Amino acid sequence: MAGAPHGGAEAFFERLVLAQHRAGMDVLAVIRRDAGRAARLTEAGLPPTQLRFGGPLDWLTAPRLRRELKTFRPRVVVAWMSRAAGFARAASGRNPPWAMTGRLGGAYPLRHYSACDLLAANTQGLCDWITAQGWPADRVRRVPNFAADLLGTPPATLPFAPGAIPLLAMGRLHPNKDFATLLRAMALLPGQVHLALAGDGPERIMLETLAGELGLGRRVAFLGWRQDVGALLAASRMLVVPSRIEPLGNVVLEGFSASRPVVATLADGPREVIRPEENGMLVPIGDAPALAAAITTLLDQPERAEALAAAGRAAFLAEHAEAAGLAAWARFLEEAARRHGSLA
Repeated sequence: MAGAPHGGAEAFFERLVLAQHRAGMDVLAVIRRDAGRAARLTEAGLPPTQLRFGGPLDWLTAPRLRRELKTFRPRVVVAWMSRAAGFARAASGRNPPWAMTGRLGGAYPLRHYSACDLLAANTQGLCDWITAQGWPADRVRRVPNFAADLLGTPPATLPFAPGAIPLLAMGRLHPNKDFATLLRAMALLPGQVHLALAGDGPERIMLETLAGELGLGRRVAFLGWRQDVGALLAASRMLVVPSRIEPLGNVVLEGFSASRPVVATLADGPREVIRPEENGMLVPIGDAPALAAAITTLLDQPERAEALAAAGRAAFLAEHAEAAGLAAWARFLEEAARRHGSLA
């Protein structure tokens, strides 16, 4: 996995390999050099191999990765997103003894995955997109993400005055996440409604400036990147996901897990996992008044909010809990190994 220090796909990589390790699977985690990620994996008993995973002039990562793979002798290699797929292909060469697979969490260029026997995509919509690009339908499988079980986590302390009604939003501060629309929605809500925004990224200064221009003041707390997702959810009245582009939205699954009502936009991922008015609420993308109206509805109707949260929790247990997710990944890996002929 050669991704960024923070992000939903990167966080799920950590969650998956550690869950597989706890379940007794022999796992080698290979990551781009990152002290924080390496420390978390090591502390949990899975010290990773760290490589550079650099740009076109990085001539060292592929041979080093090849040595690691030959020593470990895997049955299946999973390339986590595009950069990792390119290096895994270079390291494996032609006719490797292991099955090659790729995991996609978005509409990535498929040329990077040309050496893969099988692809895993985390939503049906993404599977459909992959086959629409010409990839054979029998070589892609939907393998849903899973979230940690966050129910019962003690709440975090949020920097709001007593009596505040806290909302939570989480993610990279990037245009795709469209937190600007959420801030504009906040300006339409009563003054006792506050927002905790957990994340960081290139839009932080712009968003802080916008919050000031909207007169939100201390009603918005920029928390930076946080690892205590369960505690933040426990301290919040609801989770809001205002994304313009969201292939899945791991935060939606985390909201379900923590039994918190979720208000999200009609982006691809939330639209696939949220059943409107049953286990969450969906609003048009980029529509601040509609977002504010949905939030107001759930604040004004706590019994309705509680029912949505309970249905979200049930959906989490049925498909997105760790046991279900590990079983789906085990089936995918076994199929990939069989396809490659590495199972008897």
